[in-house]
Amino acid sequence: MIEEKMANNSTLENVFSHRTGHNSSQPSPFTEIRENPLKTYLLGIIISICGNFLISISLNIQKYAHMRQSQLGSSKPYYTSVLWWSGVVLMGVGELGNFAAYGFAPATLIAPLGCVSVIASAVISVVFLKETLRASDIVGGALAVMGTYLLVTFAPHTSTHITAHLVQRYAVSWHFLIYLFLEVIMFSILLYLYKRRNIKHITIVMLLVALLASLTVISVKAVSGMITESIKGHLQLTYPIFYVMVVVMVASCAFQIKFLNQAMKMFDATEVVPINFVFFTASAITAGIVFYQEFHGLALLNILMFLFGCLLSFLGVFLIARDRPKIKTQDKTFIAMGKIPGRKSKDKVQPEANSNTYGSLAAKLMCNKPGPQDDS
Repeated sequence: MIEEKMANNSTLENVFSHRTGHNSSQPSPFTEIRENPLKTYLLGIIISICGNFLISISLNIQKYAHMRQSQLGSSKPYYTSVLWWSGVVLMGVGELGNFAAYGFAPATLIAPLGCVSVIASAVISVVFLKETLRASDIVGGALAVMGTYLLVTFAPHTSTHITAHLVQRYAVSWHFLIYLFLEVIMFSILLYLYKRRNIKHITIVMLLVALLASLTVISVKAVSGMITESIKGHLQLTYPIFYVMVVVMVASCAFQIKFLNQAMKMFDATEVVPINFVFFTASAITAGIVFYQEFHGLALLNILMFLFGCLLSFLGVFLIARDRPKIKTQDKTFIAMGKIPGRKSKDKVQPEANSNTYGSLAAKLMCNKPGPQDDS
């Protein structure tokens, strides 16, 4: 009976390794016990997709709050709007879902699934915000969906249980130390060009964000994985490496947001969104391969189809994000008479078109000066 059970287990392992593209003849460098790997893998995918969908809803809610405030001509800051804050809360829940997904599925899969947020955001903006549906949206959505299917199908279907001892072992591996050394050198060069040489090119800024993102992905998966194991009963929160990863996660996220905000101020969102998605995804996949060895034993066909899925997702996001319509704001060449001291009228006035300072701030201020009719 025991021999029969062992034979059945061996057969199931062979079938699963054949379906996932792993070569069973190559042993894994670590021999952790994995409970229901396919079930855990699918759970991570579902959590990530739901999280990205919530993020897309939150972005559209915040966009609608800005649009409504602009249409009403309200002078109150946007952060006083209850609607805007509801969008922020939804985004927090979505990001929390992405954080949890790293504990169940490989980082090389969770990061590219960010294209779900871009697809859903485009659909919601067309249906609810009544934005124009463009041909590039349809083509881009189709490419992104095809890319997502290939990612889910050919990505590594197993995820190692993340423990404190495993993270420590990965952190001192020679290939990660070389990777970290190269990343620090590249980051220093880019930061020198950006700060000292004052080269404000979008590629430099987004590469800075991507290099930080690789550390974010490594630390987020480590923290999420150790919390998941602790919830299962294997306490990992007493190890110093857990708190080291928390510090790395918070610091890298903070600087990543800082550079991303600077990019959004200097460049158009239609440039920043697709470039950031491509660079972030490439950086996250590299981090997963180098640190967590997620492509170990994966068949060459799976790797090629996975990369092809990434390429389709990149093209889809680029087409969807390209030349997105901007939020309509109040015409700044008009000035409310109620804002000018001494005027009782609440109408809006514009300087004469034949004025030399037409449309300028000086012309607006000159509207308050007494003209020939006022002297008589």
